[in-house]
Amino acid sequence: MREILLEIVYEWSKIPYQKWFKKNKPWNTTASQLLQYPKNSLGFHLGRFLLQHNFSPQPKLENHDVFHVLTNTGITVPAEISMQYYLMGNGKRSLYMFMVITIGTLLYPDKLKLFIQAFNKGKQAFAFHQLDYQKLLNQSLDTIRTTFLIQSNQ
Repeated sequence: MREILLEIVYEWSKIPYQKWFKKNKPWNTTASQLLQYPKNSLGFHLGRFLLQHNFSPQPKLENHDVFHVLTNTGITVPAEISMQYYLMGNGKRSLYMFMVITIGTLLYPDKLKLFIQAFNKGKQAFAFHQLDYQKLLNQSLDTIRTTFLIQSNQ
């Protein structure tokens, strides 16, 4: 029931968020195009993540999937919430993030320990939430993780 409620909130809020809050330009790429990047690159791993979960890049929201790849975060609802905690620990601030964290914490108090661990991992990493990932798609995923001290969120 908790998952369904959050899915409804997400679907209801996604389009206004893309339209009014996200000022970046869409990447205009596909998962198949991302797989053309070198096998060790962020772009390749992003394409693999998208295909593995039967996703396609959502215009202006591409960084969200990059964060999944960088932090090795799953796609369950508690994992999504923990990734927002990770990003908050890393210094990211957005109305949408605070909404997810607030609602998610209220609906998943049993996962608070997981959320706090994710927050601490984000805090330990160098700030990476603000990077222009479209320009980094050809860079080694391992190098990005190492450079910014990004730990797995598993």
